[in-house]
Amino acid sequence: MSNVKETVLEINLAHLTHNFNYLKSKVNPNVKMLAVVKASGYGSDAGAIAKHLEKVGADYFAVAYVAEGIALRESGITTPILVLHPQPVNFQKLIENQLEPSLYSSRVLKTFTATANSLGKKEYPVHIKFNTGLNRIGFSEDDVDHILETINNTTAIKVVALLSHLAASEDLSEKEFTLKQINSFKKITTEMNDRLGYKPILHQSNTSGILNYPEAHFDMVRAGIGLYGYGNDAKYDPELKPVASLKSVISQIHNLESGESLGYNRAFIATKHTKTATIPIGHADGISRQYGNKKGFVTINNTQAYIIGNVCMDMIMVDVTDIDCREGDEVIIFDTKYSASKVAENSGTISYELLTAISPRVKRIVIDDN
Repeated sequence: MSNVKETVLEINLAHLTHNFNYLKSKVNPNVKMLAVVKASGYGSDAGAIAKHLEKVGADYFAVAYVAEGIALRESGITTPILVLHPQPVNFQKLIENQLEPSLYSSRVLKTFTATANSLGKKEYPVHIKFNTGLNRIGFSEDDVDHILETINNTTAIKVVALLSHLAASEDLSEKEFTLKQINSFKKITTEMNDRLGYKPILHQSNTSGILNYPEAHFDMVRAGIGLYGYGNDAKYDPELKPVASLKSVISQIHNLESGESLGYNRAFIATKHTKTATIPIGHADGISRQYGNKKGFVTINNTQAYIIGNVCMDMIMVDVTDIDCREGDEVIIFDTKYSASKVAENSGTISYELLTAISPRVKRIVIDDN
C-alpha cells in the first residue's frame, strides 16, 4: 500500500547523483560541470538540489535571476553562482551576495561596471554573453571592440568566462545550424582571448550539447534538464533517471449515468455509465487547463486514466470506469516509470513546462538513499 496521503513531489537525490555522473562521463575530466538550478531546480527544490550537487562535485551553479542566487547563498551554497539574466536594478545585491553576472549588452556592461566601481570592487568576476544565433540576449561579434574598450578602461571587473547558448542542439536535423553557432563562438572567443591576453572559461553546451556535440564542450558545460532525468531524446531515456515524482491520491469516486455532466461548464457529459475519481491537484498546482478534456492523463494502479472535463483550480477528475481502484489509492502524475515527457507530449507541451509549473504549495519530500 502506498504511503502517499496527499499531493506530494518526491525528489530523489540518488537519481540526481546518477544523472550528474552520467553527464560528467560524457566530457573530459578537465571540463568543469555547471549545474543549472533555476526555476526552483526545474520545479523541484533548488536548495536541496544545489546542496547535494555541491557534495558530488559541481564546479558552478547557474540561476536565471538574482533573487534565485541570493536564496542559494542563504541556504549555505558557497560554490560560484552565475546569474544568466540579471537586471541592473539588482546589481548591488548581486555583488553583495558574491554572484557572477552574465553581461549581455552595452547597457548592462556599462551599468554593472559603474556599480562595481562605486562599491570599490577590483576585478569582480563577470561572464560575457555572446549571441551566436539564438537571438534572445547577447552581444554580437561586432561588439568585441566596444567590450574590450570598456574592460580595458576599468579595474572594477574581470572577464572570467565567455559564453553563448545553443538554439537547437537536441535537433540533429539542425546540425548545420548548430555547427555554425559553435564555429561562430570559436571565432569570437579566439579574438577575445588574444586581445585580453589571457584565457577565460569558455562555455556553450547545454544538456543536448553535452550529449550531441563534444566539440562544444570547451572548458565548462551547463547541465540543465539532463540533471533532472530528461535528455531531449528517447535514446537517452534509459541512461537518465527522473529526479522528481509527482503523486497524489483519490479523494472521492463518483458514478455518472448517461446524460449527467461533470465539472465546470459541464465540459464532460457522460454518454454511458462512467466512474470518475477526483484528485486533489489542479491548475493552481501546475496542472494547467490544457491537460483537461482527455488530453492529459494520470496513472492509477498501472493504468492510464484520462482527465475529463475542465481542470479546476484545486482538483482534476479522471475516468476510472475500467480501473479497479478505491478512494485513498495512489495516483501518479509522473515519476520514473511514467515520464513527465510522455504526459506533457500528450497535451502538446514539453517536460520543462510541466516540471517547472509545480506550485510551491505542493509538499516536497526529499529522498536521499545514498
